[in-house]
Amino acid sequence: MSVPPRDSTAKAPRVGIVSLGCAKNLVDTEVMLGHLDRAGCELTADPDDADVLLVNTCGFIEAAREESIRTILEAAEHKKSGRVRRLIVAGCMVQRYPDELQNSLPEVDAFIGLDQLDRVVGEVRPEARESKLLSIAPSRGPSRYLYDDRTARRLATPPWTAYVKIAEGCDHTCSFCAIPAFRGAFRSRDLDSVADEARSLARGGVREINLIAQDSSHYGRDRGEADGLPKLLEALDAIEELRWIRLHYLYPNTVTERLIAAMARLPKVVKYVDLPLQHAHPETLARMRRGGSADSHLRLLERFDGAMPEVAKRTTFIVGFPGETEQEFQALLEFVSAARFDHVGVFTYSHEEDTPSGELQDDVPAEVKDERRARLLELQQGIAFGRNRELIGRTVEVLMEGAHAETPHLLVGRMSTQALDVDGQVLVNDGVADPGTFVSVELTEAAGYDLVGRIALDG
Repeated sequence: MSVPPRDSTAKAPRVGIVSLGCAKNLVDTEVMLGHLDRAGCELTADPDDADVLLVNTCGFIEAAREESIRTILEAAEHKKSGRVRRLIVAGCMVQRYPDELQNSLPEVDAFIGLDQLDRVVGEVRPEARESKLLSIAPSRGPSRYLYDDRTARRLATPPWTAYVKIAEGCDHTCSFCAIPAFRGAFRSRDLDSVADEARSLARGGVREINLIAQDSSHYGRDRGEADGLPKLLEALDAIEELRWIRLHYLYPNTVTERLIAAMARLPKVVKYVDLPLQHAHPETLARMRRGGSADSHLRLLERFDGAMPEVAKRTTFIVGFPGETEQEFQALLEFVSAARFDHVGVFTYSHEEDTPSGELQDDVPAEVKDERRARLLELQQGIAFGRNRELIGRTVEVLMEGAHAETPHLLVGRMSTQALDVDGQVLVNDGVADPGTFVSVELTEAAGYDLVGRIALDG
Protein backbone atom coordinates (compact mmCIF):
# COMPACT_ATOMS: atom_id res chain seq x y z
CA MET A 1 0.00 0.00 0.00
CA SER A 2 1.13 3.54 -0.58
CA VAL A 3 1.91 5.56 2.56
CA PRO A 4 2.71 9.24 1.98
CA PRO A 5 5.79 10.62 3.75
CA ARG A 6 5.45 12.20 7.16
CA ASP A 7 4.79 15.89 7.51
CA SER A 8 8.05 16.91 9.19
CA THR A 9 6.71 20.33 10.13
CA ALA A 10 3.74 19.01 12.11
CA LYS A 11 3.57 19.15 15.86
CA ALA A 12 3.93 15.71 17.38
CA PRO A 13 1.59 14.89 20.26
CA ARG A 14 2.12 11.51 21.86
CA VAL A 15 -0.88 9.28 21.24
CA GLY A 16 -1.82 6.09 23.07
CA ILE A 17 -4.33 3.81 21.39
CA VAL A 18 -6.48 0.99 22.75
CA SER A 19 -8.13 -1.21 20.11
CA LEU A 20 -11.07 -3.37 21.16
CA GLY A 21 -13.10 -5.97 19.31
CA CYS A 22 -12.43 -8.09 16.28
CA ALA A 23 -9.70 -8.18 13.62
CA LYS A 24 -11.87 -6.05 11.32
CA ASN A 25 -11.86 -3.36 14.01
CA LEU A 26 -8.11 -3.75 14.35
CA VAL A 27 -7.66 -2.82 10.69
CA ASP A 28 -9.61 0.39 11.37
CA THR A 29 -7.21 1.08 14.24
CA GLU A 30 -4.27 0.48 11.91
CA VAL A 31 -5.72 2.97 9.44
CA MET A 32 -5.89 5.60 12.18
CA LEU A 33 -2.35 4.68 13.23
CA GLY A 34 -1.27 5.17 9.63
CA HIS A 35 -2.79 8.66 9.48
CA LEU A 36 -1.14 9.56 12.80
CA ASP A 37 2.21 8.15 11.70
CA ARG A 38 2.07 10.04 8.41
CA ALA A 39 1.39 13.26 10.32
CA GLY A 40 4.46 12.75 12.50
CA CYS A 41 2.61 11.91 15.71
CA GLU A 42 4.45 9.86 18.31
CA LEU A 43 2.81 6.63 19.46
CA THR A 44 3.17 5.21 22.95
CA ALA A 45 1.98 2.09 24.74
CA ASP A 46 2.09 3.84 28.13
CA PRO A 47 -1.09 5.86 28.83
CA ASP A 48 0.76 7.88 31.47
CA ASP A 49 3.16 9.02 28.77
CA ALA A 50 0.45 10.08 26.30
CA ASP A 51 -0.85 13.54 25.47
CA VAL A 52 -3.92 12.02 23.80
CA LEU A 53 -5.67 8.72 24.37
CA LEU A 54 -7.72 7.10 21.60
CA VAL A 55 -10.11 4.21 22.26
CA ASN A 56 -11.41 2.30 19.24
CA THR A 57 -14.60 0.68 20.50
CA CYS A 58 -16.60 -2.44 19.72
CA GLY A 59 -20.38 -2.11 19.79
CA PHE A 60 -21.46 -5.58 18.65
CA ILE A 61 -22.99 -7.06 21.83
CA GLU A 62 -23.61 -5.94 25.39
CA ALA A 63 -20.45 -7.48 26.83
CA ALA A 64 -18.32 -5.71 24.20
CA ARG A 65 -20.04 -2.38 24.87
CA GLU A 66 -19.50 -2.78 28.61
CA GLU A 67 -15.81 -3.43 27.99
CA SER A 68 -15.67 -0.34 25.77
CA ILE A 69 -17.29 1.86 28.42
CA ARG A 70 -14.94 0.54 31.12
CA THR A 71 -11.96 1.26 28.91
CA ILE A 72 -13.18 4.78 28.13
CA LEU A 73 -13.70 5.56 31.82
CA GLU A 74 -10.26 4.15 32.68
CA ALA A 75 -8.76 6.36 30.00
CA ALA A 76 -10.64 9.34 31.43
CA GLU A 77 -8.92 8.77 34.78
CA HIS A 78 -5.59 9.46 33.08
CA LYS A 79 -6.89 12.91 32.16
CA LYS A 80 -7.30 13.61 35.86
CA SER A 81 -4.02 12.19 37.08
CA GLY A 82 -1.54 12.34 34.20
CA ARG A 83 -0.38 14.39 31.24
CA VAL A 84 -3.30 13.29 29.06
CA ARG A 85 -5.13 16.38 27.86
CA ARG A 86 -7.51 14.87 25.31
CA LEU A 87 -9.61 11.69 25.05
CA ILE A 88 -10.99 10.52 21.70
CA VAL A 89 -13.44 7.67 21.18
CA ALA A 90 -13.86 6.03 17.78
CA GLY A 91 -15.31 3.01 16.06
CA CYS A 92 -18.36 0.81 15.99
CA MET A 93 -20.00 1.99 19.19
CA VAL A 94 -19.75 5.62 18.08
CA GLN A 95 -21.38 4.74 14.76
CA ARG A 96 -24.12 2.76 16.48
CA TYR A 97 -24.86 5.08 19.42
CA PRO A 98 -23.61 8.60 18.55
CA ASP A 99 -26.21 10.58 20.50
CA GLU A 100 -26.19 8.34 23.58
CA LEU A 101 -22.40 8.48 23.88
CA GLN A 102 -22.15 12.24 23.39
CA ASN A 103 -24.84 12.77 26.03
CA SER A 104 -23.49 10.30 28.60
CA LEU A 105 -19.72 10.70 28.35
CA PRO A 106 -18.76 14.33 28.99
CA GLU A 107 -15.20 13.10 29.71
CA VAL A 108 -14.71 12.46 25.98
CA ASP A 109 -13.38 15.34 23.88
CA ALA A 110 -14.20 13.99 20.41
CA PHE A 111 -16.09 11.14 18.80
CA ILE A 112 -15.03 9.66 15.46
CA GLY A 113 -17.39 7.50 13.44
CA LEU A 114 -16.48 4.77 10.99
CA ASP A 115 -16.58 7.20 8.07
CA GLN A 116 -14.25 9.67 9.81
CA LEU A 117 -11.07 7.71 10.45
CA ASP A 118 -9.02 10.30 8.57
CA ARG A 119 -10.22 12.98 11.03
CA VAL A 120 -8.09 11.50 13.81
CA VAL A 121 -5.05 13.70 13.04
CA GLY A 122 -6.99 16.93 13.41
CA GLU A 123 -8.48 15.76 16.68
CA VAL A 124 -5.18 14.94 18.38
CA ARG A 125 -3.54 18.30 17.58
CA PRO A 126 -2.90 20.63 20.51
CA GLU A 127 -4.98 23.26 18.74
CA ALA A 128 -7.95 20.91 18.33
CA ARG A 129 -11.21 22.56 19.24
CA GLU A 130 -12.65 21.87 22.64
CA SER A 131 -16.12 21.05 21.37
CA LYS A 132 -17.25 17.57 20.39
CA LEU A 133 -16.77 16.45 16.81
CA LEU A 134 -20.17 17.62 15.63
CA SER A 135 -19.47 16.52 12.09
CA ILE A 136 -20.50 13.06 13.26
CA ALA A 137 -24.01 14.07 12.12
CA PRO A 138 -23.59 13.19 8.41
CA SER A 139 -22.31 9.75 9.45
CA ARG A 140 -25.34 8.74 11.49
CA GLY A 141 -26.70 5.48 10.18
CA PRO A 142 -24.80 2.84 8.23
CA SER A 143 -21.18 3.45 7.34
CA ARG A 144 -20.10 3.89 3.72
CA TYR A 145 -16.33 3.90 4.25
CA LEU A 146 -14.03 1.45 2.46
CA TYR A 147 -10.27 1.74 2.70
CA ASP A 148 -7.95 0.84 -0.20
CA ASP A 149 -4.29 0.23 -0.99
CA ARG A 150 -3.57 3.98 -1.01
CA THR A 151 -4.85 4.48 2.53
CA ALA A 152 -2.21 5.15 5.17
CA ARG A 153 -1.90 2.21 7.52
CA ARG A 154 0.50 1.10 10.26
CA LEU A 155 0.40 -2.54 11.33
CA ALA A 156 -0.36 -3.39 14.96
CA THR A 157 0.34 -7.08 14.38
CA PRO A 158 3.79 -8.73 14.39
CA PRO A 159 5.69 -7.60 11.26
CA TRP A 160 5.44 -10.99 9.57
CA THR A 161 1.62 -11.20 9.63
CA ALA A 162 -1.19 -8.83 8.63
CA TYR A 163 -4.94 -8.70 8.25
CA VAL A 164 -6.31 -7.46 4.95
CA LYS A 165 -9.94 -6.39 4.90
CA ILE A 166 -11.34 -7.37 1.49
CA ALA A 167 -14.85 -5.96 2.03
CA GLU A 168 -16.95 -3.95 4.46
CA GLY A 169 -20.50 -4.32 5.70
CA CYS A 170 -22.91 -7.22 5.30
CA ASP A 171 -25.99 -8.06 3.23
CA HIS A 172 -27.22 -10.90 5.45
CA THR A 173 -30.16 -10.40 7.79
CA CYS A 174 -29.21 -12.67 10.71
CA SER A 175 -31.74 -11.86 13.37
CA PHE A 176 -29.21 -11.56 16.21
CA CYS A 177 -26.83 -9.19 14.43
CA ALA A 178 -26.85 -5.38 14.26
CA ILE A 179 -23.71 -5.06 12.14
CA PRO A 180 -25.48 -4.12 8.86
CA ALA A 181 -27.24 -1.31 10.72
CA PHE A 182 -23.97 0.50 11.47
CA ARG A 183 -21.35 -1.11 9.20
CA GLY A 184 -23.61 -0.78 6.17
CA ALA A 185 -24.30 -2.91 3.11
CA PHE A 186 -21.68 -5.33 1.78
CA ARG A 187 -19.15 -3.62 -0.47
CA SER A 188 -16.12 -5.36 -1.93
CA ARG A 189 -12.78 -3.77 -2.53
CA ASP A 190 -11.38 -3.83 -6.04
CA LEU A 191 -9.30 -6.97 -6.67
CA ASP A 192 -6.31 -4.98 -7.91
CA SER A 193 -6.44 -2.79 -4.80
CA VAL A 194 -6.32 -5.83 -2.49
CA ALA A 195 -3.50 -7.38 -4.52
CA ASP A 196 -1.52 -4.13 -4.52
CA GLU A 197 -1.89 -3.85 -0.76
CA ALA A 198 -0.78 -7.46 -0.30
CA ARG A 199 2.25 -6.90 -2.55
CA SER A 200 3.22 -3.81 -0.57
CA LEU A 201 2.87 -5.67 2.72
CA ALA A 202 4.92 -8.57 1.36
CA ARG A 203 7.68 -6.21 0.24
CA GLY A 204 7.70 -4.88 3.80
CA GLY A 205 8.29 -8.33 5.30
CA VAL A 206 4.78 -9.73 5.78
CA ARG A 207 4.69 -13.45 5.05
CA GLU A 208 1.19 -14.34 6.30
CA ILE A 209 -1.89 -12.58 4.95
CA ASN A 210 -5.21 -13.06 6.77
CA LEU A 211 -8.16 -12.10 4.57
CA ILE A 212 -11.17 -10.83 6.52
CA ALA A 213 -14.67 -9.53 5.87
CA GLN A 214 -18.04 -10.03 7.48
CA ASP A 215 -18.67 -12.69 4.80
CA SER A 216 -15.49 -13.30 2.83
CA SER A 217 -17.06 -15.85 0.48
CA HIS A 218 -19.49 -13.14 -0.68
CA TYR A 219 -16.55 -11.14 -2.01
CA GLY A 220 -17.19 -9.68 -5.47
CA ARG A 221 -20.87 -10.61 -5.67
CA ASP A 222 -21.96 -7.03 -5.01
CA ARG A 223 -19.89 -6.13 -8.09
CA GLY A 224 -21.49 -8.85 -10.22
CA GLU A 225 -18.56 -11.26 -9.87
CA ALA A 226 -19.77 -14.77 -9.09
CA ASP A 227 -16.26 -16.13 -8.44
CA GLY A 228 -14.55 -13.06 -7.06
CA LEU A 229 -12.88 -14.78 -4.12
CA PRO A 230 -11.24 -17.62 -6.12
CA LYS A 231 -9.89 -15.03 -8.55
CA LEU A 232 -8.53 -12.97 -5.67
CA LEU A 233 -6.84 -16.02 -4.16
CA GLU A 234 -5.22 -16.79 -7.51
CA ALA A 235 -3.84 -13.25 -7.70
CA LEU A 236 -2.48 -13.36 -4.15
CA ASP A 237 -0.98 -16.82 -4.58
CA ALA A 238 1.22 -15.38 -7.34
CA ILE A 239 2.91 -12.92 -4.93
CA GLU A 240 6.39 -14.41 -4.53
CA GLU A 241 7.20 -13.21 -1.02
CA LEU A 242 4.00 -14.50 0.59
CA ARG A 243 4.07 -17.88 2.32
CA TRP A 244 0.61 -18.30 3.88
CA ILE A 245 -2.76 -16.89 2.78
CA ARG A 246 -5.57 -17.51 5.24
CA LEU A 247 -9.32 -17.02 4.78
CA HIS A 248 -11.54 -16.00 7.68
CA TYR A 249 -15.33 -15.92 7.99
CA LEU A 250 -16.83 -17.91 5.13
CA TYR A 251 -20.62 -18.00 5.09
CA PRO A 252 -22.09 -21.48 4.36
CA ASN A 253 -24.57 -20.24 1.74
CA THR A 254 -21.93 -18.40 -0.31
CA VAL A 255 -19.28 -21.14 -0.50
CA THR A 256 -18.92 -22.41 -4.07
CA GLU A 257 -17.25 -25.45 -5.60
CA ARG A 258 -14.78 -23.19 -7.37
CA LEU A 259 -13.79 -21.63 -4.05
CA ILE A 260 -13.19 -25.03 -2.46
CA ALA A 261 -11.20 -26.12 -5.52
CA ALA A 262 -9.08 -22.96 -5.42
CA MET A 263 -8.33 -23.40 -1.72
CA ALA A 264 -7.26 -26.98 -2.38
CA ARG A 265 -5.18 -26.19 -5.48
CA LEU A 266 -3.31 -23.03 -4.55
CA PRO A 267 -0.17 -23.88 -2.53
CA LYS A 268 0.00 -20.68 -0.48
CA VAL A 269 -3.65 -20.81 0.62
CA VAL A 270 -3.50 -22.65 3.93
CA LYS A 271 -5.82 -25.60 4.39
CA TYR A 272 -7.89 -23.91 7.06
CA VAL A 273 -11.64 -23.29 6.96
CA ASP A 274 -13.18 -20.64 9.22
CA LEU A 275 -16.92 -21.16 8.85
CA PRO A 276 -19.07 -19.54 11.58
CA LEU A 277 -22.17 -21.78 11.63
CA GLN A 278 -23.85 -20.46 14.84
CA HIS A 279 -26.06 -23.55 15.35
CA ALA A 280 -27.11 -26.86 13.84
CA HIS A 281 -30.80 -27.35 14.61
CA PRO A 282 -32.96 -26.22 11.65
CA GLU A 283 -35.57 -24.48 13.80
CA THR A 284 -32.96 -22.53 15.76
CA LEU A 285 -31.24 -21.58 12.51
CA ALA A 286 -34.58 -20.49 11.06
CA ARG A 287 -35.17 -18.18 14.04
CA MET A 288 -31.66 -16.86 13.48
CA ARG A 289 -32.62 -16.19 9.82
CA ARG A 290 -29.68 -18.28 8.66
CA GLY A 291 -31.22 -21.46 7.32
CA GLY A 292 -29.52 -24.82 7.00
CA SER A 293 -29.32 -27.78 9.35
CA ALA A 294 -26.88 -30.27 10.78
CA ASP A 295 -27.21 -32.34 7.61
CA SER A 296 -26.46 -29.43 5.25
CA HIS A 297 -23.57 -28.33 7.46
CA LEU A 298 -22.08 -31.83 7.43
CA ARG A 299 -22.40 -32.08 3.67
CA LEU A 300 -20.52 -28.79 3.28
CA LEU A 301 -17.79 -29.91 5.68
CA GLU A 302 -17.49 -33.17 3.75
CA ARG A 303 -16.87 -31.18 0.57
CA PHE A 304 -13.96 -29.41 2.25
CA ASP A 305 -12.65 -32.70 3.69
CA GLY A 306 -12.87 -34.38 0.30
CA ALA A 307 -10.89 -31.63 -1.42
CA MET A 308 -8.40 -31.10 1.43
CA PRO A 309 -8.00 -34.21 3.61
CA GLU A 310 -5.67 -32.38 6.03
CA VAL A 311 -7.93 -29.33 6.39
CA ALA A 312 -8.40 -27.77 9.83
CA LYS A 313 -11.91 -26.53 10.58
CA ARG A 314 -12.93 -23.66 12.88
CA THR A 315 -16.43 -22.47 13.72
CA THR A 316 -18.42 -20.48 16.28
CA PHE A 317 -21.78 -21.20 17.90
CA ILE A 318 -24.37 -19.23 19.85
CA VAL A 319 -26.14 -21.03 22.68
CA GLY A 320 -29.23 -19.84 24.50
CA PHE A 321 -30.85 -18.20 21.48
CA PRO A 322 -34.54 -17.35 22.13
CA GLY A 323 -36.61 -20.50 21.98
CA GLU A 324 -33.66 -22.88 22.11
CA THR A 325 -34.97 -26.04 23.75
CA GLU A 326 -32.93 -28.76 25.37
CA GLN A 327 -33.74 -30.91 22.33
CA GLU A 328 -32.36 -28.25 19.98
CA PHE A 329 -29.23 -27.94 22.09
CA GLN A 330 -28.79 -31.71 22.11
CA ALA A 331 -28.92 -31.62 18.31
CA LEU A 332 -26.05 -29.11 18.40
CA LEU A 333 -24.02 -31.42 20.65
CA GLU A 334 -24.62 -34.35 18.31
CA PHE A 335 -23.55 -32.25 15.34
CA VAL A 336 -20.32 -31.16 17.02
CA SER A 337 -19.54 -34.79 17.89
CA ALA A 338 -20.01 -35.75 14.24
CA ALA A 339 -18.20 -32.75 12.70
CA ARG A 340 -14.99 -33.06 14.77
CA PHE A 341 -13.88 -29.44 14.50
CA ASP A 342 -10.31 -28.48 15.32
CA HIS A 343 -11.26 -25.13 16.84
CA VAL A 344 -14.61 -23.92 18.23
CA GLY A 345 -15.70 -20.66 19.84
CA VAL A 346 -18.93 -20.60 21.88
CA PHE A 347 -20.90 -17.48 22.82
CA THR A 348 -23.98 -17.11 24.96
CA TYR A 349 -26.78 -15.20 23.24
CA SER A 350 -26.84 -11.45 23.85
CA HIS A 351 -30.31 -9.92 23.59
CA GLU A 352 -30.01 -6.81 21.42
CA GLU A 353 -33.15 -4.66 21.34
CA ASP A 354 -32.41 -3.10 17.96
CA THR A 355 -32.14 -6.44 16.15
CA PRO A 356 -34.95 -8.68 14.82
CA SER A 357 -34.36 -11.26 17.55
CA GLY A 358 -34.84 -8.47 20.05
CA GLU A 359 -38.54 -8.81 19.29
CA LEU A 360 -38.42 -12.39 20.59
CA GLN A 361 -38.68 -13.24 24.25
CA ASP A 362 -35.25 -13.81 25.76
CA ASP A 363 -36.59 -16.95 27.41
CA VAL A 364 -33.48 -19.00 28.08
CA PRO A 365 -32.30 -18.16 31.63
CA ALA A 366 -28.74 -16.86 31.97
CA GLU A 367 -27.70 -19.83 34.10
CA VAL A 368 -28.96 -22.21 31.41
CA LYS A 369 -27.04 -20.31 28.72
CA ASP A 370 -23.86 -20.56 30.79
CA GLU A 371 -24.43 -24.24 31.53
CA ARG A 372 -24.99 -25.06 27.86
CA ARG A 373 -21.88 -23.14 26.88
CA ALA A 374 -19.86 -25.11 29.43
CA ARG A 375 -21.25 -28.44 28.18
CA LEU A 376 -20.48 -27.62 24.57
CA LEU A 377 -16.95 -26.44 25.40
CA GLU A 378 -16.33 -29.60 27.44
CA LEU A 379 -17.40 -31.76 24.51
CA GLN A 380 -15.23 -29.81 22.07
CA GLN A 381 -12.26 -29.91 24.43
CA GLY A 382 -12.19 -33.69 24.24
CA ILE A 383 -12.39 -33.56 20.44
CA ALA A 384 -9.68 -30.90 20.10
CA PHE A 385 -7.32 -32.64 22.53
CA GLY A 386 -7.82 -35.90 20.67
CA ARG A 387 -7.11 -34.32 17.29
CA ASN A 388 -3.92 -32.83 18.71
CA ARG A 389 -2.79 -36.24 19.98
CA GLU A 390 -3.21 -37.59 16.47
CA LEU A 391 -0.51 -35.14 15.29
CA ILE A 392 2.21 -36.43 17.63
CA GLY A 393 5.15 -37.73 15.62
CA ARG A 394 4.53 -35.56 12.57
CA THR A 395 6.94 -32.93 11.29
CA VAL A 396 5.13 -29.70 10.38
CA GLU A 397 5.95 -26.22 9.14
CA VAL A 398 5.78 -23.64 11.94
CA LEU A 399 5.87 -19.84 11.79
CA MET A 400 7.97 -18.82 14.78
CA GLU A 401 6.79 -15.87 16.88
CA GLY A 402 9.34 -15.51 19.67
CA ALA A 403 9.74 -16.49 23.31
CA HIS A 404 6.80 -17.60 25.43
CA ALA A 405 5.56 -14.67 27.53
CA GLU A 406 5.49 -16.63 30.81
CA THR A 407 8.13 -19.31 30.11
CA PRO A 408 10.95 -17.56 28.21
CA HIS A 409 12.95 -20.76 27.61
CA LEU A 410 10.12 -21.96 25.36
CA LEU A 411 9.68 -20.62 21.86
CA VAL A 412 6.20 -20.10 20.45
CA GLY A 413 4.96 -20.58 16.92
CA ARG A 414 1.95 -21.56 14.86
CA MET A 415 1.19 -24.17 12.25
CA SER A 416 -0.77 -23.12 9.19
CA THR A 417 -3.78 -24.73 10.88
CA GLN A 418 -3.59 -22.28 13.81
CA ALA A 419 -4.77 -18.72 13.27
CA LEU A 420 -3.34 -15.71 15.07
CA ASP A 421 -4.77 -15.07 18.55
CA VAL A 422 -7.77 -17.43 18.31
CA ASP A 423 -6.33 -20.96 18.10
CA GLY A 424 -3.67 -22.97 19.92
CA GLN A 425 0.10 -22.70 19.46
CA VAL A 426 3.19 -24.84 19.03
CA LEU A 427 5.59 -24.68 21.98
CA VAL A 428 9.18 -25.42 20.95
CA ASN A 429 11.34 -26.71 23.81
CA ASP A 430 14.40 -27.71 21.79
CA GLY A 431 16.04 -25.60 19.13
CA VAL A 432 16.61 -21.99 18.11
CA ALA A 433 14.75 -19.93 15.50
CA ASP A 434 14.22 -16.25 14.88
CA PRO A 435 10.73 -14.70 15.07
CA GLY A 436 9.11 -14.45 11.67
CA THR A 437 10.92 -17.47 10.23
CA PHE A 438 9.42 -20.75 9.07
CA VAL A 439 10.97 -23.92 10.47
CA SER A 440 10.22 -27.64 10.50
CA VAL A 441 9.12 -28.86 13.93
CA GLU A 442 8.71 -32.45 15.04
CA LEU A 443 5.65 -32.66 17.30
CA THR A 444 6.44 -34.68 20.41
CA GLU A 445 3.44 -34.20 22.69
CA ALA A 446 0.04 -32.59 23.05
CA ALA A 447 -0.52 -30.02 25.79
CA GLY A 448 -4.24 -29.37 25.75
CA TYR A 449 -5.06 -26.98 22.93
CA ASP A 450 -1.33 -26.51 22.24
CA LEU A 451 1.30 -28.84 20.83
CA VAL A 452 4.93 -29.29 21.92
CA GLY A 453 7.82 -30.04 19.63
CA ARG A 454 11.46 -29.66 18.73
CA ILE A 455 13.02 -28.10 15.67
CA ALA A 456 13.82 -30.86 13.22
CA LEU A 457 17.55 -31.23 12.53
CA ASP A 458 16.91 -31.47 8.80
CA GLY A 459 14.36 -28.57 8.82
